[in-house]
Amino acid sequence: MNNKFFQFLGLTKKAGKLIEGYNQCEEALSHRKGTLIILSEESSINTKEKFQRLSVKNNIPVIEGVPNEVLGKCLGRAEINVVCVNDKKMSDKLLCLWNENDEEIKFRG
Repeated sequence: MNNKFFQFLGLTKKAGKLIEGYNQCEEALSHRKGTLIILSEESSINTKEKFQRLSVKNNIPVIEGVPNEVLGKCLGRAEINVVCVNDKKMSDKLLCLWNENDEEIKFRG
């Protein structure tokens, strides 16, 4: 996994720019306070579909496929399925770090 991505996600939480959990993320997105959605690979199909709809409606990027234990570990929890970032600059940096990891995988593959 991409250590820089998860380290920066932990920093985002410490900065108070991360919303954790289904209900809190749904509420933030309904008030247009989210700038990035991160869904674990273990999220239910209904959860994924709901947040995909909110993503399209609010024009917010989504990162999917992170194991919920890995996502939780970097945030000081056992596991978590849905998080939402509410700071544009931090969201941009997280997307950049995530995409760097994708490029490394494609290059190695």
